[in-house]
Amino acid sequence: MRRTAVWAGCLVVALLVAWYAGAQMAPSAPQVSPGSVRLGPDPGEPVAAYLARLPADLPPPGVTVPALVQLGAERTTADTVALVGSDRVTVSSVVIRVPIPRVQTALRFEALDPGVPLGAALDTARQRAGLAAAADAGRLTGRPAAVAATEQAALAGPCACVVALVVLGDRAALDALAARPGVRAVHAAPPGTQPVELALSPLLPEQTDRADPLPDDGVVPPA
Repeated sequence: MRRTAVWAGCLVVALLVAWYAGAQMAPSAPQVSPGSVRLGPDPGEPVAAYLARLPADLPPPGVTVPALVQLGAERTTADTVALVGSDRVTVSSVVIRVPIPRVQTALRFEALDPGVPLGAALDTARQRAGLAAAADAGRLTGRPAAVAATEQAALAGPCACVVALVVLGDRAALDALAARPGVRAVHAAPPGTQPVELALSPLLPEQTDRADPLPDDGVVPPA
């Protein structure tokens, strides 16, 4: 009987300790899902329908969200700085693509160095994209290697290769940016979206009817 009472007492103490530890433990923060928020048209989506649905995604006034700014044509880094101008947005990353007629080239996503003037940050991102193209040219063979080598050569200088930007801005800033000549679309993420949640698939200048893959039957220029 005495032994039973001792075991019961130990069990009660163990349960109390477990309850206290659980009560003192702060609830864990909700986990975000990487790549769960798509910015850009769905595959095969009609371009007109995509552009028509974007105003409904803009945030309420005063709320800052990430947004994908898609350009009507690739621009140089200097032209991109002029396009963004003094709008109240922070550019956090850039999508770089070397345009070659009827040749599929890579979309290269580069985060911008914080605290660096936009022009310098974009040039650094372009150089990093060039290094990635060089690595692809050395790793791949055949046509893909030739395409990457041509990309590398283009990215070595001030090419017109900026096709989209990711910015942080409120409703007024995003509206102002969307109205600028050269900006084709601004696709805002829902409020509270974290950068890791973004999946970027920008509308390309050549996609005028549907968001379908571009043709890949053109001649690859020599690097």
